[in-house]
Amino acid sequence: MSKDTFPFTSTSLRSLRLEQEFQEWEEARRALAERRAMTRAPLPRAPRPPPRQQQQQQRRLQEVRAPPPPVRCRDTAVHNTFMCGDMKGVYAVLKDPAMVNALMETVHEEMVWAPEMGMWTLSSKVKQTSALCLAASRGHSGCVEELLFRGAEVDADPGGSTALHDACTGGHSVCVQLLLSHGADPDLLAADGSAPLHLCTSAQSLQCAELLLEGGAEVNVLTQESRLTPLHSAARRGLEEHVELFLSHGADVSAKNREGETPLNAACSGAERPSEAGRYLRVVQMLLGAGADPRTAGRKLHTPLHNACANCSPRIADLLLQHGAEADVANCAGYTPMDCLLQVVEDYPDQQPEVIARSLLNHGAKPASPKILKHCVLSPATLEVMLNSYTAVPACDWMDSVSPETYEEHQSFFASVRQMSGQPRCLQHLCRCALREHLGALCHAAVSKLDIPSSVRDYLLLCNDGTLQ
Repeated sequence: MSKDTFPFTSTSLRSLRLEQEFQEWEEARRALAERRAMTRAPLPRAPRPPPRQQQQQQRRLQEVRAPPPPVRCRDTAVHNTFMCGDMKGVYAVLKDPAMVNALMETVHEEMVWAPEMGMWTLSSKVKQTSALCLAASRGHSGCVEELLFRGAEVDADPGGSTALHDACTGGHSVCVQLLLSHGADPDLLAADGSAPLHLCTSAQSLQCAELLLEGGAEVNVLTQESRLTPLHSAARRGLEEHVELFLSHGADVSAKNREGETPLNAACSGAERPSEAGRYLRVVQMLLGAGADPRTAGRKLHTPLHNACANCSPRIADLLLQHGAEADVANCAGYTPMDCLLQVVEDYPDQQPEVIARSLLNHGAKPASPKILKHCVLSPATLEVMLNSYTAVPACDWMDSVSPETYEEHQSFFASVRQMSGQPRCLQHLCRCALREHLGALCHAAVSKLDIPSSVRDYLLLCNDGTLQ
């Protein structure tokens, strides 16, 4: 054993360690007592420096307090680390504390027209974001949590949107919850004027919307330019669960956007695909049930019924008419819902345009001009309804535009049209026309209540049977 060493037992070592801890605690206690004693006694006021010296001192303080310029990173490998949620890579990058709030920059080459040169030129455009936005946009909650723990600025928007906006766009509810729990502002507007609630536009974002509303988000918040509410956005996309959620939190069904349109108009204009007609119908039902007025028109006097007819949505159009929509109102271009329908019959021949035409006529719409019948040649059923609404069959100049295949399939109908063109109609038909004109907009409601055979009722309501009657 060396003469410079001395053996200690485990008990001795433990006693020495406890003694050392006691000494450290005692020193800390004395230091705290001294600080408390100093705070009780007022310190003498320092002499006020001359004005020039005071200004110089203030400048020095400002220079000391000024935050350092943000770090800029254009390394795609670093970007991909946060986009992919590679936690090992994240820990390695964040060894430098400045990387927590670094500006992640990407450079895109775009063709830009240069009028002074009269040609297209290649221009570099720099887009900025943050590590927090990259992680939140891809739903990497572990990465988001680590960045927030290390002091990431939760409401930073270097690229025009915050991490909360990006998380809502992607429908990443866990990230939304983390951001809100760290103080993210649920009503902060992005550079494009949209709040996080406006960006909950997918079925997967329902829970995000719920978290935002629980976090105090304003359900009727407006976008900056177009003045859209979240209910407008949800109705436009046919998100029935979102619409139900917003209505349950007091969303205003009468709110108007910059064009003067309500969420009901947005829902009717969004029902463009036949495969989505069912969910849009349910959205329209909820809006009408919440008090939406189907007669409210936008600045261009376009009503929800105009949009439903332009999209050839028979069930939505019928529902609007049952709730009091005006069947014969014209927009600023002079088009009625019937005009909007007949202009798109060629695009939707299989979507039962004749059902909409019949509903409009039974709720007071005037028969369309014979000049527009040429648009109906692909839908003989619509032609039948329209021709049965006239007191006389007009000249069939449009017959030449009927394709041989369509003519062959509906030969008896087109033959009867050609035969009756320009001829007086039977007395029974004229009586039907007179009764319908007398009832006007009440035709459907009144005839449906009459105690008459169903065949007579169908005849009065212009139901199709493949012939001119």
